[in-house]
Parts: sequence; C-alpha cells; structure tokens
Amino acid sequence: MNNDKTSSVNKTKAGYAEGLVSIFVNTALFVLKLWAGILTGSIALTADAWHTLSDSVSSAVVIIAVKLSAKKPDKEHPFGHGRWEQIASIFIAFFLAVIALDFFKESVIHFTHKETVHFGTIAVAITITSIIVKEILAQYAFCIARKTGNITIKADAWHHRSDALSSLVVLAGIWFAKYFWWIDSLLGFIISIMLLYAAYKIVKETIAKLLGEEADPKLIDEITRKVKNIYPDDLQLHHFHIHNYVTHKELTLHIKLEKNLTIETGHKIATNIEMLISKHFGIIATVHVEPLDFYHTTD
Repeated sequence: MNNDKTSSVNKTKAGYAEGLVSIFVNTALFVLKLWAGILTGSIALTADAWHTLSDSVSSAVVIIAVKLSAKKPDKEHPFGHGRWEQIASIFIAFFLAVIALDFFKESVIHFTHKETVHFGTIAVAITITSIIVKEILAQYAFCIARKTGNITIKADAWHHRSDALSSLVVLAGIWFAKYFWWIDSLLGFIISIMLLYAAYKIVKETIAKLLGEEADPKLIDEITRKVKNIYPDDLQLHHFHIHNYVTHKELTLHIKLEKNLTIETGHKIATNIEMLISKHFGIIATVHVEPLDFYHTTD
C-alpha cells in the first residue's frame, strides 16, 4: 500500500514538472515564432507560433488533470478520480482540432489571394531552434508518460512532437519559397492536417480506455497459468474485460465449475482467484461463476 502511495505521489510530481517546463519553454518559443511570423507575414510561421502556444494551454490542462486525478476515492466517486486524465486528453485533442481547422481556413484564403511570403535568416534560425527544443520536450514527456502511465502527459508529448514536425515542414518550405509563390499556403494546409491527425490519435486511444478494453492476451495467459498452479482442473477462464480507472484497474472474468459444488465452495474458489490477481497483478478482480455445461453464444 505504501508503494502505491509513493507511486501516486511520484506520478503527481512528474506531471507537475512536465507541465511547468512545457509552459515556460513553449511560451518563450511562441513569442519568437510570432515575431518571425509578423516580420515575414507568413501564415505558416504564425500558425506554427499559435500551435506552440496551444502546447502551453495543453500543459496547463495536464497540471490541472494531475491535481484532480490524484484525489482519493470518495462516496460520490468510489472508483477514484483518475479518469480526469482521460477527460483532459479529449480537451487537448479538441483544442488541437479547432486550431487545425482555423489554419486550414487561413491557408485557403492566402492561396485564393495568391499571397507570397519572403523568409529571412531570422525565420530559419528560429524554426531550427524550435524543431530541436520541441523534440527534446517531446522525448522528456514521453519518458515521463512511460514511467507513470499518465495518458495526459502522453497526449502532451504528441502535442510537442506535432509542433516539432510542423516546424520541420515550415523549414522545408522556406527553402522552396523563392521558387513557388503558393508554398506558404501549402505549408499551412499540411500543418493543419498534421494537427487533425494528432487529435484523432489522442481521441481514439482515450475513448478506447473509457469504453472498456479487452484484456491483453499476455495478461490473460499469465493469470490463467497462475490459477492453474492452485487449481489444476481447467476452470475455463473467459470473458476477460479490463476497466481502466487510470489510478487503478479492475478486471471481470468468468470461470466454470461443476454444478454439484456448493455455493460456499464456488464462492471460496472465486475469492481465492480474486486475491491471487490482486497480489500478483495489482488489479481488483471480480469473478463470475458459471456451471461447467453452460455456454454463452460468444463462447
């Protein structure tokens, strides 16, 4: 229990650290990029600047989500508050999508009016700096996400990565700007597509967790093997379903027993399996007992 508490504290601290570092760095980059965008009149550079500022907003959301998800379970929320992280991830994705659509519209307008842009040395230097710094931030956030399992920080990492990639696209376009008048509009369009894709990836993963996940086959095999060490008879473990509450996971599964066994015996077997899963996998399990000759349509 102390280890779980320590892990929760470390996860919270890591979330705060990532969020604060991200806000400070992204705000500084936003000022530099916006300055370059105003100097050149580039929609791509300006879009890239606001994309960077959106990282600061998403990082602020990370800090708030970490704070809320760290709250202990209460009467109204017996499964804890961990899913605030998933709610925050959806907010970040929505924010990305809104920005993407706005830049798409601006790109179309610039293309329609055949607006050209002349980039300079300052724009190149700032763009290269942004690429390097944002990828370092992405790697930092991904590292914390792997250690803590925090999907909001992972979403924030993808936000950093998408910003680095959009800056890379801008840099590539700068070299071709003098040959193609429409390059800035094209870059703005490409960046908007990249942002929409990042939003899609975040939402897809988050919704999968909210709806409930099929248990990992490897986890099923490990649980089945450990159960067989206690009960050599084939209990036909099936219907595994994971309910991810972020701060903890719950597992439901079915087992099959001889129908002549007493309710007390069946209850004891189910309880022993639940305790085994809790001890070895740190997952709260609920075991449903069925007669051996009973079959679901999905069996």
